[in-house]
Formats: sequence, C-alpha cells, structure tokens
Amino acid sequence: MPERVLIITGVPPEHADAVLDAIANAGGGVVGEYTHCAFMNTGTGRFKPSASATPNVGQRETINSVPEARIETFCDRAIAKQVVAAIKDAHPYEEAVIYIVPLVSEDDL
Repeated sequence: MPERVLIITGVPPEHADAVLDAIANAGGGVVGEYTHCAFMNTGTGRFKPSASATPNVGQRETINSVPEARIETFCDRAIAKQVVAAIKDAHPYEEAVIYIVPLVSEDDL
C-alpha cells in the first residue's frame, strides 16, 4: 500500500466546495471506489494580518476571528504536492494554512 498523508486546511464555509473539488480533481480523497472523501466541521479561525498583508477577510493589524470549515482529507504521498498546490489555487486566503501529516499503514500495526 502506498504511503498516505492526512491533509488539513481551514477555509471560509462559502469556499469549501471549491476547495473540496480542487482536492478531488488533483486525486485526493479517494477510498476504493469512492472519490471526494473528506471530513468537515466548523470552527473559528483567528489571525492578525500585518500592515503589508492583503487579507481576503478581516482587517490589517487587528486580531480577527472568522467562521471556517475545517477540511480533513488524505492522499498518496506521491501526489501530495499536487493536492496541496490545488488547495492553494482554490483557497481564497493570501496565506492558506495547510497541515500535512504522515499516516501509518494498517500493515505496520
């Protein structure tokens, strides 16, 4: 079984479908005969843009809190760069936060 990674990002809820489609189009979120597999929940994103930032939402030099959808999905490590690039292309934020976590194979347990 190929090495897999977990990919996590937060996105404004109104942009979640575009990011999920980008992930799927890049080959992420596949389980057997199923595509577009992901888990989502909602929460609050918090950030403070610098004076030279160009935030999509919020104000510069102010701590901002905004609703976000957290997307958790996965892919083979071999295509992780393409999936991350697709997320960045579809993501509305100037600096998208993306976590990439290696997964243990069931065969290794």
